[in-house]
Amino acid sequence: MTFPEWTKPGIYGAFAGAVAVSLLGFTWGGWTTSGGAQEMADSFAAEQVTLAMVPVCLNLSKADAKRVEILATLQEASSFQRRKAMMETGWATLPGTDAPSRDLADACLAELALDGS
Repeated sequence: MTFPEWTKPGIYGAFAGAVAVSLLGFTWGGWTTSGGAQEMADSFAAEQVTLAMVPVCLNLSKADAKRVEILATLQEASSFQRRKAMMETGWATLPGTDAPSRDLADACLAELALDGS
């Protein structure tokens, strides 16, 4: 069986076009793999849970009998140590978990506005 002379360049052209379309689609076209989409969805869900839990953290801080002392400790802590100090208060622990959440601690600190401004 003989193929026409244009077959080989046509196949190479189709292959090169498929590669070019794939590269453009994934870099500039907004295409993503299922793994990348799952990673983005997990990240978004974690952010939303953190934002939803900030009022709980603030309510825990308001209900704490040692609030004044804890806020003073947080205020005196350096900006690098504030997250750790907030995590030690227990206010940044999600209900049903044993360990405090770093993201919730950061969000709660931001809402408490302890930077003096």
